[in-house]
Amino acid sequence: MSVPEPAPGPHGSAFSGRVGWGSHPAVLVIDLCRAYTEPGGPFALPDPGPAVAASSALVDAARAGGHPVVWTAVRYTRGLADGGLFVRKVPALAAFAEDAPGEWGELTLPPAFGEPVVVKQYASAFFGTTLAPTLAGLGVDTLVVAGVSTSGCVRATAMDALNSGFRPQVVRQACADRTPEVHQSNLADLDAKYADVVDLAEALAHL
Repeated sequence: MSVPEPAPGPHGSAFSGRVGWGSHPAVLVIDLCRAYTEPGGPFALPDPGPAVAASSALVDAARAGGHPVVWTAVRYTRGLADGGLFVRKVPALAAFAEDAPGEWGELTLPPAFGEPVVVKQYASAFFGTTLAPTLAGLGVDTLVVAGVSTSGCVRATAMDALNSGFRPQVVRQACADRTPEVHQSNLADLDAKYADVVDLAEALAHL
């Protein structure tokens, strides 16, 4: 049986095919915490409100539709021994150490009882974590991605979702970055090569 060729996207046949939606989606909210959403946070975003609101809408829709919601949080041990070279490259990650002041790692939206919170130390939510077996155990085939930042942990996670056999759907309104230009350029590149970038309305309709 032959495999059909993907439909060409806006960049021609080389890029921007679509992975599409499966039948068992889950919402993944990546690192949406006070460090990004509170004024004075080490990674404070210029306007986090829209992404927080869109992420909240996705979470509500998933819960109402009986779909899993999974969260990620960054945590390091006292002294950052488990941070490797990443904390040397991005020193502000020290805000997520267990002995750091400020509680910057506290999630902005509250997980419901029983919703997994995957703790990670690196950009991808798949690297060195239980995320892949957790999703597989839940029967998930499509990962609806929200959170921060678009160019960092969202991008790395979407790429690894594809690599791990899950259909990544990155919701443009539910992600944010340090500038609108960085946000938009990374969405464009993700959509060209690694994920489907979708609008909030489409994601809510599928959930």
